[in-house]
Amino acid sequence: MKKFTKEERLCSRKSLDLLFKNGSSFLLYPFRLSYLFVSGKHTFPAQVVINVSKKRFRRAHDRNLIKRRIREAYRLHKSSGLYPALSDPNQLLLLSIQFVGKEHHDYLFFDKKLAAAFKKLILSFSTDESN
Repeated sequence: MKKFTKEERLCSRKSLDLLFKNGSSFLLYPFRLSYLFVSGKHTFPAQVVINVSKKRFRRAHDRNLIKRRIREAYRLHKSSGLYPALSDPNQLLLLSIQFVGKEHHDYLFFDKKLAAAFKKLILSFSTDESN
């Protein structure tokens, strides 16, 4: 469960368009999280895409370093922080994690902030379900 496999990555252009047009989002610095629930069969409860702006980080090695750190934090926190809240087997969570910060951070910063973002995400879909 601690792996980040190909099936967990959001690559479909159709799903990405659906997520960004119809999804909800919130900002918890340094991340903007967009999410959308879709129905259908799936092997994992969530698919995720991680974005780092080319406008803020011109060099590819800077963007790749940030994406690696976010991906590692996601990989470690998904089974304890995110997947237990996604109990419906017929719902798939499409999730976009966009890094909107302006400077480099160490891994511990990403780890702590992504855990807080998952808590806020879980609260936001619990309030969406009650409305």
